[in-house]
Amino acid sequence: MFVETYETYNAVSDKTLKGKLVVVIDTLRATSVITTALVNGSKEIIPVADIEEAVNLSYSFDKDEILLGGERNAVKIDGFDLSNSPLEYSKDVVEGKTIILTTTNGTRALKKASSSDDVVVGCLLNVSSIAEYIQKKDKDVVIICAGTEGKFSIDDIITAGAILHRLKELKHYESDDLSKASYFLYESFKDNVLDIMKYGYHLNRIEKLGYHDDVEFCTTIDMFSIVPKYINGVIKIC
Repeated sequence: MFVETYETYNAVSDKTLKGKLVVVIDTLRATSVITTALVNGSKEIIPVADIEEAVNLSYSFDKDEILLGGERNAVKIDGFDLSNSPLEYSKDVVEGKTIILTTTNGTRALKKASSSDDVVVGCLLNVSSIAEYIQKKDKDVVIICAGTEGKFSIDDIITAGAILHRLKELKHYESDDLSKASYFLYESFKDNVLDIMKYGYHLNRIEKLGYHDDVEFCTTIDMFSIVPKYINGVIKIC
């Protein structure tokens, strides 16, 4: 097994993804939202790249079975039901609902990954479940970090490192340099990932917008034990 990690979705070619198991990470906050919503009973999540696409797609559903969620530049989209805060996706809100989600980085990373037929959604909330899924599949892996504004984001890299750290306990694998760097960065801060993540641009921006509770929630390791799988444009529990 060989693992490659990419700092942003823009760095990945479709050719690279063919036949690979792809893990998409946007810990702050899209993949944390997706994981939380599914744990809380959402029927499915449909990630889309654009606001207009999300709104148009919502018209094909009955109003009582659909929720629009997402953000632009970390702020809730006008007219949408929910923002990109996982704390809003509680059981009483999302149970049985289809969620159409569009975010600045995460849903675009998912759309990029769709050229693979084996795509899962990872975050700190489900590290061990993702590692166990990789171990069972036993094929080459591509980790796609969503990044922030097209650039490297430390929160995603720490999450990749956490997954790889857990995977190493389960299976021998080879990896590229960014995977190794992610692993060793996480290894150095595994007792408190916020000690390093607090220096990240994206985390600080979210904090300044008042989402401190989101940061605490999203940096909790292994709160959940599900594997969200993205197939045919829809994300459901594997």
